[in-house]
Amino acid sequence: MLASLAATLAGVAVTPSASDAPARVMALLAEHHAPSDNGVVPTRIGDAVLATEDSRFYSDTALDPQGTLRAAWGFVTANPNLGGATIEVQLAKLLYTPGRSDPGSLAEQVVMAFKLDHDFTKTEILAMYLDAAYFGDGAYGVTQAALHYFDREPSQLSWGQAALIAGLLQAPSAYDPRTHLSAALKRRSHVFARLVAVGRLSSSQALADQSAPLDPAIPFGG
Repeated sequence: MLASLAATLAGVAVTPSASDAPARVMALLAEHHAPSDNGVVPTRIGDAVLATEDSRFYSDTALDPQGTLRAAWGFVTANPNLGGATIEVQLAKLLYTPGRSDPGSLAEQVVMAFKLDHDFTKTEILAMYLDAAYFGDGAYGVTQAALHYFDREPSQLSWGQAALIAGLLQAPSAYDPRTHLSAALKRRSHVFARLVAVGRLSSSQALADQSAPLDPAIPFGG
């Protein structure tokens, strides 16, 4: 497995510098007329995203080697269900290989992820990821998503609202609360379970927050 992965990585063309990552994020936001979070990570959304997507993000000194290898091997063997992509890998995919899923592109994502981890702080990387990510229903970036779904700035979201937005990242269309509310709430329950698992919320806190009204800007669908 490792030999095949090494061969794939060796075949990747020289990758660009990661120093232009902030400019790429701003270009993406400009393309979609979306506001930036200006490098500020909203606490609740940040915690919910990391609990669900990459719980070792801040504790790892670099990328998660096992997770990165699983994700890379998943593409090499056409088995994307292996998963394991870190925030850095996901950001690299959004900025440097959008819409591409071939083994060479996956290898490029891994290389760029290491460059991102070298050139930027963890908080800078997370802020860029939250800006570059798509949250469904035409909402690009966490600021536009918070305004779109709840008519609030990201920092003003309740835990229930933040957990719903964090849950959208895995499958923005499938979990769109405007059209698939039941699926969105089921996914939100998973986010709450992860927040409890990593010690960010107690079980009683999660239960209370999950029971609170969502107060969407426009009523969600069924």
